[in-house]
Amino acid sequence: MKKSLLVICASWIGFFSFSQNVEFKSSNFKSDKEGFKKVEAVLELGDSYFEKANRLLFGVKDYKGNFIYAKKQFDIAQNFNPSNALLNFKIGVCLFNSANPESAVSYFNKAKELDPNCDPFLHYYFGRLAQLDGKYDEAIAFYLKFTTDNKKAAEFTKFIDQRKKECENAKKLTAAPLRVWVDNVAILNSEKDDIAPSISVDGGDMLFSSRKKNENTPDSIGEYDFDIYASTMEKGNWSSPKRLSGDINSKVDDVVNTISYDGTTLLMHRSVNNQSDIFESKLVGANWSTPESMNTNISNPKYNDRFACYNHTGYKIYFIRDNEEAENGFQAVYSGMESKLRRDYATTTFLDVLNSKFSEGPMYITIKGDVLYIASQGHGSMGGYDIFVSKFVQGQWTAPVNMGYPINTQYDDFFYSPTVNGKFAYITSNRPGGKGGYDIYKVTYWGPDKTPLVSTEDFLISSIMQPVNDNAIESKVDVTRKFLTVFKGNTIDLLNAQPVAATIDITDNASGKITETVNTNSATGKFLITLPSGKNYGITVKATNYLFHSENFDLPDGGEDNIVSKTIQLKNVAVGNTITLTNIFFDLGKATLRIESNAELDRLVKLMNDAPKLKIEISGHTDNTGSAAMNENLSQQRANAVVAYILTKGIDTSRLTAKGYGSKKPIATNDTESGRQQNRRTEFKITSN
Repeated sequence: MKKSLLVICASWIGFFSFSQNVEFKSSNFKSDKEGFKKVEAVLELGDSYFEKANRLLFGVKDYKGNFIYAKKQFDIAQNFNPSNALLNFKIGVCLFNSANPESAVSYFNKAKELDPNCDPFLHYYFGRLAQLDGKYDEAIAFYLKFTTDNKKAAEFTKFIDQRKKECENAKKLTAAPLRVWVDNVAILNSEKDDIAPSISVDGGDMLFSSRKKNENTPDSIGEYDFDIYASTMEKGNWSSPKRLSGDINSKVDDVVNTISYDGTTLLMHRSVNNQSDIFESKLVGANWSTPESMNTNISNPKYNDRFACYNHTGYKIYFIRDNEEAENGFQAVYSGMESKLRRDYATTTFLDVLNSKFSEGPMYITIKGDVLYIASQGHGSMGGYDIFVSKFVQGQWTAPVNMGYPINTQYDDFFYSPTVNGKFAYITSNRPGGKGGYDIYKVTYWGPDKTPLVSTEDFLISSIMQPVNDNAIESKVDVTRKFLTVFKGNTIDLLNAQPVAATIDITDNASGKITETVNTNSATGKFLITLPSGKNYGITVKATNYLFHSENFDLPDGGEDNIVSKTIQLKNVAVGNTITLTNIFFDLGKATLRIESNAELDRLVKLMNDAPKLKIEISGHTDNTGSAAMNENLSQQRANAVVAYILTKGIDTSRLTAKGYGSKKPIATNDTESGRQQNRRTEFKITSN
């Protein structure tokens, strides 16, 4: 922890003021009566903002910019008279309820020095400062003093009880820290607020929002609006952020909420008519589309709606809504899709188990749908917003559990965005040590590197979007195992290496059914696929005027999470081009086609039907195990078997030839099992078109 915040005010009892408290009375400013009149008006305006902000704060509502507007007026009065205890206290309150609460210390100390009884809430805020400084017993003592010295303290029992619980929670959690590193990602952060990191599931791309200087006009207090920025992981480091172009950014606050798992859609919230509504944008080529407001069940004109996320099916959206009818603040709700075609969403349902007596914050649901992360000011918080985890058990979410220290601190910690393997996550925090305001931090879970699922990446493909994504306290929260594989890559032209827009079909080879279809990005050729383990998959990549490309890979049941990538080079339908039929399977040492081969063969039949002038040679190849004569004979029989299957589908025999090459044309070494496996293959070559 940094140097104590409370050096000046460590002791209250026995304190004697040596400074004079100068009241805002005309008799104290006889030499500047005109200036005093102006300051009176300034104080009146500042007090109106200050009182409104406090009503909202203790009503657990969004106090928006009212403390900031109040401080702007108070600063004018402070320049006129810096020796008023109550004014110093009020400025301290405004600063404490900002992204930099420690900046309030000198003002609270000055208020205490001038008049320790200027406001009963001075005890409360010294308790808050002690809590931030990790002096939890001192903080509790301040809270008790507040309740005994303040006649209206009973009105704030809810808050005092929560503050004391936070202190007890913090003592327990800091005594049993998690095995994690939490590091400031300096390149992403500025002196202003940098929030809402939303990453692709493989951790390769990030969108976030920042208040740093932009092309828009700052507001009346000199603050810029939130805009959305993008960064890409390059050789283990994040690139310098770039502001997204186009209509994704407006002249009001644009705040990232979450990227869909495939990286093609984005949920965000935007300020509209002084309230927040949820919007959706789609990645089209290199640019994000103009955000469109969600229907009124999600973006309701009666409420502030924000911090939305997709569930794992994409048919529900979880988000946070202010609940004007309740004593608590923003609450977690969800809305399910009634019509996929119209993208209509039903009325919202409050998630009671996730909601506390205070405000809830950003949520994230893992791709398997079994774990939800939510920020909350309530539940078992250490102070401010903490990140909690809930699990989906027997059809419902469990009570949220604090993720622990140092992911959470006495400060605000929220916006949890994990990679699919659970090894890394990104959060937002205003903890000490940052560049200023809210900063983005990387969470790294300790543990061994993940074991690869397969021996070679040649069997795997994938990709990732790139914008051109009173409870018991637990001392340890296990990272949930998801047993998924993220495949990333891109589709390019073999000859010129330019991106190719393609369609990718994922086939369950056991059933022959296509389980998923994705389109690669038209500008970059990139795409993202996540698949569960326990199946053998075929992947087919198709693009206009190109030969289809196929891959086969097996994900064993219970295999660990993995992230692999591959660039798919697509070949034009030109004479001489050759393609390997990866998903053709024969019985061992025989020429008997297995049923798992049918899907691949039917795709070849479709290609020949789509290109009626196409003529091909089917070739069989083996490794060098056994005699040359035996290998050539086996490869010829296998080529014949493939041709025989195609002929049964109505393709004319004049368009097909079969040739067995045995081990004469290896594409890899025969000195390893992996190489021999690659050499055992079936290909087709275009002989005429």
